[in-house]
Amino acid sequence: MRIVVLAGGIGGARFLRGLKAAAPEAEVTVIGNTGDDIHLFGLKVCPDLDTVMYTLGGGIHEEQGWGRADESFAVKQELSAYGVGPEWFGLGDRDFATHIVRTQMIAAGYPLSAVTEALCARWQPGVRLIPMTDDRVETHVVIDTPDEGRKAVHFQEYWVRLHAGPDARAVLPVGAEQSKPAPGVIEAIAAADVVIFPPSNPVVSVGSILAVPGIREAIADAGVPVVGLSPIVGGAPVRGMADKVLAAVGVEADAAAVALHYGSGLLDGWLVDTADADRVAEVDRAGIRCRAVPLMMTDVAATTAMAREALALAEEVRA
Repeated sequence: MRIVVLAGGIGGARFLRGLKAAAPEAEVTVIGNTGDDIHLFGLKVCPDLDTVMYTLGGGIHEEQGWGRADESFAVKQELSAYGVGPEWFGLGDRDFATHIVRTQMIAAGYPLSAVTEALCARWQPGVRLIPMTDDRVETHVVIDTPDEGRKAVHFQEYWVRLHAGPDARAVLPVGAEQSKPAPGVIEAIAAADVVIFPPSNPVVSVGSILAVPGIREAIADAGVPVVGLSPIVGGAPVRGMADKVLAAVGVEADAAAVALHYGSGLLDGWLVDTADADRVAEVDRAGIRCRAVPLMMTDVAATTAMAREALALAEEVRA
């Protein structure tokens, strides 16, 4: 079985761990979000790609869900002593090494997709990880500020420094319109037996991937089941502040509303949590086959069960 997964950060990475356990013989290609990428300290940082790579490669800080295990912060402390920021973004010493290697390879002329493949050669994530594009795309969020009025800030600043405090007025994938899918992305979708949208942020993770011209169209035209899992349970995000960016694009923080946001032209199946069983009928009426199952990724076993349900729904759709 050939499975393509559109993955953001923590939710996507943890779902992939369960998917690998549920379908150990499957060939899994992960199209990773790069809209969260940011340049810091002269280095290119790819948070979502690294979270997938570290999680599946056994190097993740399990409690946080991001960053490296057994991390230290001597470099960050020294930079702070020199007055060099930003201090709100915490890069650890082990993590710095990844970004240094990435930045050096890009400076030498390698595209991000080739760099990601080289980094994965160390971590052996057990999936093929491809960035959504080799081009520079950065997600910005438009907010209102008391001093400067309405302005756009990088998504990382909105999420990490501001903790998504201000209401988001718009979400802009800057550079997406001029970008093209990275080598292998369209080919993987065309060869897939199933495409899965994990419980990642539908606006700034999966949404950023779909904003790259050609990817949404390739999925819609693939002729295979496209199944998603709701990141909203009981009217609230399972993790993070997805409700803030959903509001910016006019979507309610509701399991059914997210499915309708993707649309029946893209989705064939949708899983909601048992807490949202009353939302199944609305999704079904929209032409998307829907089932209510437990969707809390409390451990690998629970996540594996979720992945099995997604694959089972895909087979139901296919039949």
